Amino acid sequence: MPHITVKPFDTSVIKEDRYLNTQLLFKANDLDSSDEIIGVEVENEKFLLCLKKSKQNWLLKYDKVTRPIDVNLVKQAIGNISQSLKLDIVNSNINIRKTQTKLANQYEKSIEDFINVEFPFDTVSIEVGFGSGKHLLYQALNNPNRLFIGIEIHTPSAQQVLRQIELQSIKNIWVVNYDARLLLEMMPSNSCSNIFVHFPVPWDKKPHRRVISPSFLDESMRVLKKNGRLELRTDSYKYFWYSLDVFLGENVSKSSLEIRKNESLEVTSKYEARWLKQEKDIYDVFVTSLQNSPKRDFDFDFSFDNIVYKNKVLDKITKKPILFDGFFFHFERVYRVSQSAILLKLTLGSFDRPEQKYIWMDNSMSYYFGSPPVKTLTNYKAHLKIKEYLNV
Repeated sequence: MPHITVKPFDTSVIKEDRYLNTQLLFKANDLDSSDEIIGVEVENEKFLLCLKKSKQNWLLKYDKVTRPIDVNLVKQAIGNISQSLKLDIVNSNINIRKTQTKLANQYEKSIEDFINVEFPFDTVSIEVGFGSGKHLLYQALNNPNRLFIGIEIHTPSAQQVLRQIELQSIKNIWVVNYDARLLLEMMPSNSCSNIFVHFPVPWDKKPHRRVISPSFLDESMRVLKKNGRLELRTDSYKYFWYSLDVFLGENVSKSSLEIRKNESLEVTSKYEARWLKQEKDIYDVFVTSLQNSPKRDFDFDFSFDNIVYKNKVLDKITKKPILFDGFFFHFERVYRVSQSAILLKLTLGSFDRPEQKYIWMDNSMSYYFGSPPVKTLTNYKAHLKIKEYLNV
């Protein structure tokens, strides 16, 4: 991802100002290290840059929590700042590709777009982790009257599919660069016909990171229409048996499964083609939704009301996770912007699908920098506890 390596310099020259096409909003110091963080705005997108310091060289790079999907905005911000401050650059990878296809912005959706969403098509399908997008693009081209929502946490893959949408003039794909487990909680009940999960990362050594889980199954069955299907396709024998254990778990009162082995599809990804050449087995598991689900209420308020920064906040904050029944929050870093303002980096929400955010606090207001957490009940419970904690 975009970054430059520079020789150390006096960071007091970094001021709130306009640097070519980049508005610099603030600079903050990490209270536990020499690192600094920079808030910027480019083309109405607000995000953070990190300045990581070592003895010989420093690294100016993107912040993964707030990064925009258009990587050129990050490159532009780093380039504008380094050029304006005349930084001594040792290494750089921020060449902006001016000739590349413009991203199909109208088909790029944020998590906030799914609050009280209305779909422009009668039927909707979701693909979780579309990778190169070959299956997603194929399905959309062959089903022009259905909306396909592609969810991909890997930013370059999301950018690649957005360019293909532009090149092929595809009108029925939405691309979301986010954690699918969280986005699924934003989807209306009984709204989808299919949820595709093709070749998810098996995470043999870190099973808690797997997409398939009891909570993912619950959300999938809620989002699917009656008789809609969750479709898992995997080359991992362990993942296949793990998924069956989830789909037939003791907390699952009733389910309908279909299993296939080495079923051929109309479209084959380059990875699947490689596995087939190696004569690896491919497993499909289909789980059918058996009933309609109640409507999900998204009326959660993630504001901080009248909570403002006070010196007592820094005295109270602990770096240890604060645990509750089914959720938690954890302040990971504290950045000082000024004597009257700080920026808090934290993780919050459920244990199996937590979310990272920043909270801005000054002597007049507090808010989530960039965007609020996903509107889930678990996140809202964590938010209420965070409010109590910061109200000193």
